Amino acid sequence: MALSVSDLPAIYTLLRNSLSGNINLRKPAEDALTQFESRPGFCSCLMEVITSKDLVSQTDVRLMASLYFKNNISRHWRTRRNSTGMSNEEKLHLRQKLLSHLREENYQIALTLAVLISKIARIDYPREWSDLFSVLAQQLQSADILTSHRIFMILFRTLKELSTKRLTTDQRTFAEIASQFFDFSWKLWQTDVQNILHGFFMLAQNASEFNHDDIYLTCERWFLCSKIIRQLIVSGFPSDAYSIQEVQPVKKVCPDLLNAIQSFLPYYPSFQEKHPKFWDFLKKACTKLMKILIAIQHRHPYSFGDKSVLWPVADFSLNKITNPEPDIMSFEAFLIQCMSMVKSVLECKEYKPILSGRVMDDNRVTLQEMKKNVSSTIAGVLASLLPSERVVLLCNILIRRYFVLTAHDVDEWYQNPESFHHEQDSILWSERLRPCAEALYIVLFENYSQLLGPVVVSILQEAMTGCPSSVNEISPPLLLKDAAYGAAAYVYYELSNYLSFKDWFNGALSVEINNNHPNMRIIHRKVALILGQWVSEIKDDTRRPVYCTLIKLLQEKDLCVRLAAARSLYFHIEDANFSEQDFSDLLPICWDSCFKLVEEVQEFDSKVQVLNTISCLIARITEVIPYANKLVQFFQKAWEESSGESLLQIQLLTALKNFVVALGYQSPISYNILLPILQSVINIDSPDELLEDSMQLWEATLSHATSMMPQLLGYFPCLVEILERSFDHLKVAASIIEGYIVLGGLEFLNMHAPTLVKLLDFVIGNVNNRGLLSILPLVDVLVQCFPAEVPQLISTPIQKLIVICLSGGDDHDPSRTSVKASSAAILARILVMNTSYLAQLTSEPSLIAQLQNDGFPNEENILLCLVDVWLDKVDNVVSTQRKTFGLALSIILTLRLPQVLDKLDLILSVCTSVIMGGTEDLTEEESSSDNMQSTKLQVPSKELRRRQIKFSDPINQISLENSVRDNLQTCATLHGELFNTAISRMHPAAFAQLKQALNMP
Repeated sequence: MALSVSDLPAIYTLLRNSLSGNINLRKPAEDALTQFESRPGFCSCLMEVITSKDLVSQTDVRLMASLYFKNNISRHWRTRRNSTGMSNEEKLHLRQKLLSHLREENYQIALTLAVLISKIARIDYPREWSDLFSVLAQQLQSADILTSHRIFMILFRTLKELSTKRLTTDQRTFAEIASQFFDFSWKLWQTDVQNILHGFFMLAQNASEFNHDDIYLTCERWFLCSKIIRQLIVSGFPSDAYSIQEVQPVKKVCPDLLNAIQSFLPYYPSFQEKHPKFWDFLKKACTKLMKILIAIQHRHPYSFGDKSVLWPVADFSLNKITNPEPDIMSFEAFLIQCMSMVKSVLECKEYKPILSGRVMDDNRVTLQEMKKNVSSTIAGVLASLLPSERVVLLCNILIRRYFVLTAHDVDEWYQNPESFHHEQDSILWSERLRPCAEALYIVLFENYSQLLGPVVVSILQEAMTGCPSSVNEISPPLLLKDAAYGAAAYVYYELSNYLSFKDWFNGALSVEINNNHPNMRIIHRKVALILGQWVSEIKDDTRRPVYCTLIKLLQEKDLCVRLAAARSLYFHIEDANFSEQDFSDLLPICWDSCFKLVEEVQEFDSKVQVLNTISCLIARITEVIPYANKLVQFFQKAWEESSGESLLQIQLLTALKNFVVALGYQSPISYNILLPILQSVINIDSPDELLEDSMQLWEATLSHATSMMPQLLGYFPCLVEILERSFDHLKVAASIIEGYIVLGGLEFLNMHAPTLVKLLDFVIGNVNNRGLLSILPLVDVLVQCFPAEVPQLISTPIQKLIVICLSGGDDHDPSRTSVKASSAAILARILVMNTSYLAQLTSEPSLIAQLQNDGFPNEENILLCLVDVWLDKVDNVVSTQRKTFGLALSIILTLRLPQVLDKLDLILSVCTSVIMGGTEDLTEEESSSDNMQSTKLQVPSKELRRRQIKFSDPINQISLENSVRDNLQTCATLHGELFNTAISRMHPAAFAQLKQALNMP
């Protein structure tokens, strides 16, 4: 039943109660509002509450109504299968009502309504709401400052929403909006910026009659207009990086954006104390305008590359970086954007010279030629903009000014070294000034490495000379050395051509570490950074001293230094040239230091970082047994403390897996902590994000188990619950199931047969070919291990395999062919090892009915159809399976069916081919069985048991030659003269090969 005006008092009361602090009032109100959401007229009632003049003062109720309205759009505006949605009449009423209520005084409500309108526009524009923009533009003509500000809020939110639609038609629609709306928006922007500058001039003169509120609203409106301009240029025109078509608005807008920044900045120092609200706006506006310029350059690099745009913008940015006014130095957000602009220009691939030739005597101007010409022109602009002197100056400024730690930085470090480590080294480069300067420096060096290599080495030598290793005072020379060390660390890949790491390490870095004064933590941290960055340049004779240095740094008091050392140690352990021999005697100290560091750090990122180092170390060293007890204690404590921290637990699970693998067949010594942890993460209540790592730990545990522990055996049912949730980890699950089959044997089958059958039945038929190829080998192993018990247990999955074999559609699908071949091999094994069962199964009514549903002819003999599959797929399987096919086909010879004689030629040809083709796989198995006498494989394990199963495979024990000879004799006896007629039809050469294969006279 639809809601109407008479329900307004009830809706109002519910909204009021939903804001109550009394849960006895709030909860029933929220439940009632939830029930009302799907009823027609609910949004209309909310709109009446929002726009009611009598409720203007009740902002909280109106805001709650606007939030319910906004949330209702995504749920009920569209017509869905299980919901009719709103009527077209109510939608029309709401759209008209929204556009008639533009002058909303409360900012939060106005913002919510703007978002609400944008969500409706995403669905209805342009088909159902084609006049949206024309109505808003018309309202702007006569709007006061407040109304126009609210209209711009709506325009920005709506354009932003529409720009994210990715269908070609939607992008074309947005391009039309941009072409029609750009000039209108740009004129408003230009008018507003002039009014703002006039207002700032009046503010600077302290004009008493000036209306501060109006000019501030104008500022906010202009700011929204700036974001609209950005949206129109960036999303409303195709990128010129692909079309080389000039985007005219770029050349029109960018110079004015730059002029606006240059006009605003002079007011920056004076407004800070006198007009803090406008000072905040200035910071926001200048930063946003630079961001818009960067976005335009990124989207339309060729249009931005015009000399009238690129030169002034880049030149301005460079000047602000190298020679900023004293007040601008404190304006970090703006300087970050200036650096980002220069960085974006320097790394823009469209501005690099294109090295390509052209076809001789071809006078056509291709797109590539056009790009090449434009790129060459822009490269010329950059060359004149950045002569060698300016590049060297920029490099010097970045290192000597922006890399140097300030007093505030040192104080931050002293107060919280752990936070300082992450803020300086782990945050996004565009959020802080120093990381941004470092990112710009790296790009600058990449572009001018030959020019800047000697410069950086010169700065490094100057800093080292000016601050010997004995200096302890935090002085400008020490801070410069810290900056120079950082500069040398970041560009190791190029600087190694100009600087010998061995000489540097022996002559300076190793000496720095011996100075244990507390202030030397600044240099020690950078030494740790250098040792991690330069890992590829550290050769054999230097590797051992470097390891010792990192272990020493790992034992320092300062957490920032220790975390830097732990990260660099990770790089060395992970390095392909890691020398366990050089590191082995350092292991006890390394373990203790890492364990102690994990206990002392407080932040999540720190724990993850050290855990990565521990995990990597466990994976790389070959002898982990001596430290097993310590590691067990560490994992137990770390797991207890990680409760509720899924990301930390993921790292712990990875480290535990590496620990189990490193322990190998001595992994049971870790079961006291391993099995409880494993049980806790594989149950259905465990978070989804832990599933992948839990499965890998489970697999590793089984792979390195020496026997099937009762606890492990009890975990198997969890696998069904996991696979019912998702098939994403089916491959790992298949390995886990194999572990249970191989290690658990008959005990596993007796305990979990129903669960195993349920699992196989659920997987086969519900996964794609790739999934089937993971699970079919398990069925083969099951039949191989338990030929008498398993076929009857898994009759339903086997029936599905028969259906797979007898269905078509694999002619052009290699994966389907593999699935058919593997399924056929399993059925062939069943026939060989349990002949009566397969013969019985192929006559089951349920199987016949299933095949008939799939279009299988009713009159066909299923067993003979399988013969056709074996004959067809014999070349798609490995040697052992080929022999299985041959044995199955030889058994077919004993059937009292005349159709067998029709296939006699083909059956004997395949059997001959298999006998004479050799048994490479069998030979390999036999040779591997000899190796089983080795010490390693004498340990009971999944791998040993798997090899034993393969070697003791009954298929290997049966002679195909004897089987064919005996069954051929039986066939002759059964069919008499008909057999002789059939055999006489064989080609003489094929018959001769048969006699040779069977050693017949």
